[in-house]
Amino acid sequence: MEQLKKSELVLNSNGSVYHINLKPGDAATTIILVGDPGRAKIISGFFDEITYQGHNREIHTYTGYYKDTLLTVMSTGMGTDNVEIVVNELDALFNIDFETKKPKEDKTSLNLVRIGTSGALQADIPVIESYLISEMALGLDGLLWFYKDGEHVANKKLTDEFIQYMNWDASLPKPYGIEGSAYLLEKLGHGMLKGITLTAPGFYAPQGRELRLKVKDKTIIDRASRFTFEGHRVTNFEMETSALYSLSAMLGHEAMTVCDIIANRITDDFNPNYKQSMLNLIGIMLDRLTEL
Repeated sequence: MEQLKKSELVLNSNGSVYHINLKPGDAATTIILVGDPGRAKIISGFFDEITYQGHNREIHTYTGYYKDTLLTVMSTGMGTDNVEIVVNELDALFNIDFETKKPKEDKTSLNLVRIGTSGALQADIPVIESYLISEMALGLDGLLWFYKDGEHVANKKLTDEFIQYMNWDASLPKPYGIEGSAYLLEKLGHGMLKGITLTAPGFYAPQGRELRLKVKDKTIIDRASRFTFEGHRVTNFEMETSALYSLSAMLGHEAMTVCDIIANRITDDFNPNYKQSMLNLIGIMLDRLTEL
């Protein structure tokens, strides 16, 4: 393969990757992704030893040992666009030779596990100590279609059935269905709720919220909540999972999202003690990650 252009593989003056500001050796192959830099710091507080820490913009990274297992936790910021940057640059960190500017022959597969918060879209999903792992995602962001390999990793049947069911407005980004890692689902998902996660490209209009600006179609979330695919329900929504699953599938990484359900959009319930609930989820996931 031809050498990558400097404008494509952008490196800082110290040899680190542009946005994530990491050099080879700074990150472990199992990486916890969170939106909030504060949550990344909280998770690092569970580590027995921290071997690396650094930050750039909203991306804060901590690498260290938890029960003799080397892990990295990194904040991405919110949204599929931020996840797209982080996953591409993490892959470059492990799978591109920074000296030759060419992809390595032997690729490293990463375990990318997102721990987040989410709102439920089914009335029977509680908001207290309620943890849900995303078997699949439906992306409303359109990101997958910008990639040549996107059509090869998308779940075509899920995609087509959702578009048909929703009578999708062609003026909006084309949705896509994508599966998470079967390996991580088995290793991390026992005893948790499972379902299809709807990934919205924003917090307000894409999720049916209005402040001063009116939403074009306030029925999207409600209609999507009634969609089922091969016995699977649309259980919740957030703003990152479809990008994480899509990029990981194209790049050969294992990816899984687990969320603390802190609100229910159907019943209007909210967990006021969600911070403690999140701490409990972090402890559960850290213990399970040591078994990978």
